[in-house]
Formats: sequence, C-alpha cells, structure tokens
Amino acid sequence: MTCKTNTLGGFGVALVTPFTSDYEVDYSALEKLIEFQIAGGVDFLVTLGTTAETPTLTEEEQIKIVAFVQKIVEGRVPIVVGMGGNATRELCKKIRCFPMDGVSAILSVAPYYNKPSQEGLYAHFSEVVEASSKPVILYNIPGRTGVNMQVETVLRLAQAFPGKVIGIKEASGSITQIERILKQRPSNFALFSGDDSSTLSYISMGGDGVISVIGNALPKEFGGLVSLCRQGKFAEAAHVQRSLVELYELLFVEGNPSGIKSALHCMDLIENVLRLPLVPCTPVVYSRIRQFLSRMGYCRIDNP
Repeated sequence: MTCKTNTLGGFGVALVTPFTSDYEVDYSALEKLIEFQIAGGVDFLVTLGTTAETPTLTEEEQIKIVAFVQKIVEGRVPIVVGMGGNATRELCKKIRCFPMDGVSAILSVAPYYNKPSQEGLYAHFSEVVEASSKPVILYNIPGRTGVNMQVETVLRLAQAFPGKVIGIKEASGSITQIERILKQRPSNFALFSGDDSSTLSYISMGGDGVISVIGNALPKEFGGLVSLCRQGKFAEAAHVQRSLVELYELLFVEGNPSGIKSALHCMDLIENVLRLPLVPCTPVVYSRIRQFLSRMGYCRIDNP
C-alpha cells in the first residue's frame, strides 16, 4: 500500500449553501458557517458540491460564492471547488473561465444521466484535466450519476496525469473497489471517503480522509473521529462512530442536503430553506434530528 504526498488530506467539509426565506444566497449565514467549520478544526473546505445545491445556483451566484468563501477563509484552510457536468465541452469552457485564484483543487463528479462508457469517462476527465489550471479530485458516486468509475479507469487517469489528478472522493460503497485503488494507486494520489459512515473503514484500510456532510453540523466531533483514525486509534474512533450512527441515518433518510440543513437550522446556524426540486425534511424527521442534537446540547430552537 502506498501513501499519498499531496497536501490535501484529513477532514474536509462539503459546505451547504444557506438561503434566506426568499431563496437568495444568505451570505451572513455562510460566513457564520465557515467560521464554525474553521473553529471546529476542519482541514479543508469544499464549495459548490452536491451538498451546496449547485445545480440550483446560477453561474453568477457560483462565482460570487467562491469569491466570498475565499474572502472569509483568508488562506486559513485550502478551498476545493466543485466543477462537474455531463457536457464535456461546456464544462471545460466553464472551468477555463471560472476565477480560480486562491483555489487549491477542483472536485469533478463523473458525468451523470448520459451514462458514458469507461472510455468515455477517461476521455471526459482527460479534457477536464487539460482545461483546469488546478489539480483535479475525481468524484465517483454511482448512486447519483448512474455510472461507476471502475478501478482501471481511476488508475489510468492517475497514472496519465501525475500531479494533476491528485485523488478521488469515493462513494461507490464497494470495499473491493476501495482496496484495489489503495493497493495500486500512485504515491501522490489520495482517497477520500464520500460517505461519512464509511470514513472509519476507509481510513483503517489506508485512505486519506473524508469530504463530509455531517461535518457541517458537528465539525469538532466528526473531525475528532477523523483525527483518531489518522492516528491509528481505531477503537476510540469506533466509540465516536457508534455515538453518531443514528444521525448518519437521519441526515440521509430524506436526502442530502435536506437532512443537514435541518440539523443546521436546529442549531440556529441557517434558515431551513432549499431550492426546488429539493424541499425541507418532513416534521417527523426534523423532530428526530432536533432530539438527537438536543441530547448533544446543540439544539437551541424548538420548532421546525
């Protein structure tokens, strides 16, 4: 098993995009959330990911959000920007034009809906790498995209573009696939869990960290779990893991980011507002999330 040498690793958080009650981007809440993450010990931040409801954001909003995140972060932690699409030419045009100063890497999801072949995936990401002035982290989440990036394709990209394709956010759920990537990856290629509940397992196998959803609400607790894993203290990490299992399930039972936005609303960090086609969690699920956070001493409001 080889170890990665690039600088991104550990505990990353895929930031939500807070909205006001009239569905505009809530920059005041976003600033509060960023400071909450940094105070909680996050290693890097990811903006414009799935959790950010990026498909509902205009390109103008996306540019403004990234600039705002950079302004608030002020270089304290690295910033990764989501840049994905299923029309390669248009995505590459966007990447070339998008302001990337101060960005450490881009996170690019496998093309969704049109279900390219493995050769199509390789050709797509080859174009993305050539278009990007920043290193690329691949993102494999077949449950959303409808296509699985096979190990051979991942390794082919990593080997063809050393220093440019620097890692993968893996959410396939296949332990065999993870094991093969970890065994055969180049030395500068990182593997991040794309599923909070799998983080302990992935790091114990040799993975490098996580790009987290739950970390939006519990950066200290979940970041502590990641830190324990990276120190090899897996028994202690497993204790933390058991305490969070119920919340892992609640945050995704009605979809992401509906669950995490409910949690952040319970904690009085954001409004519980999503843009269609996403909607807030039902009152039943919201109440269960609130009860969980209340037991942890985080919930400061009583009603959805």
